[in-house]
Amino acid sequence: MLIELRVYTGLERYLGTRYGEKIPVTIDRSTTIRDLLARYSIPASEVSAALVNGLHKSLDYCLQDGDRVSLFPPVGGG
Repeated sequence: MLIELRVYTGLERYLGTRYGEKIPVTIDRSTTIRDLLARYSIPASEVSAALVNGLHKSLDYCLQDGDRVSLFPPVGGG
């Protein structure tokens, strides 16, 4: 199965990509977002939002062929 992964705001360092760059990723059936994080050694604590096809999903969401996954770290502000 093939998905599209994008990472933002500092998470790019784990993949060696640019901000928001589309990365095609081949996955097995039953792969979760948490599995995807482990594959790229991204600590779950560094991801505060995971969107799949524009919808907020838990890290235990089972990915489907063609999904578009966007990962965001915690954001601070004042």
